[in-house]
Amino acid sequence: MKKVTVIYWSGTGNTEMMAKAVAEGAESDNSVVRLLSVDKASAEDVANADGVALGCPSMGAEVLEETEMEPFVASLEKVVAGKPLVLFGAYDWGNGEWMKDWEERMKGYGANLAAEGLIVNLTPSDEDLHACKELGAKLL
Repeated sequence: MKKVTVIYWSGTGNTEMMAKAVAEGAESDNSVVRLLSVDKASAEDVANADGVALGCPSMGAEVLEETEMEPFVASLEKVVAGKPLVLFGAYDWGNGEWMKDWEERMKGYGANLAAEGLIVNLTPSDEDLHACKELGAKLL
């Protein structure tokens, strides 16, 4: 039984919508999926998972949310090596630089990125949510 954990931070609800779709995509007869907002998650949740999805919107000058998500991601440096991982998040403006930076950081931590980071402009469409489900399925 594969344990998949989806952890996210969402300000407006867009990334939360994406997280729910990623979790749905990771559900199968052979998986147990946990969906957690970052304030309820710990590095142990990541360490104990067979696959991990992290979601955070682009904030400010294309960075991760700095109060909760940034310290959480920093805490994962020693626990994500070799772990299948996908990243996702919504954005309002910019070119997705925060996602490219986040991918490089996770690779530097030794994570095994199962797919390119998925970014969605503002509210996810049905098509975007379908892409989120496909992203979640890559962790199986």
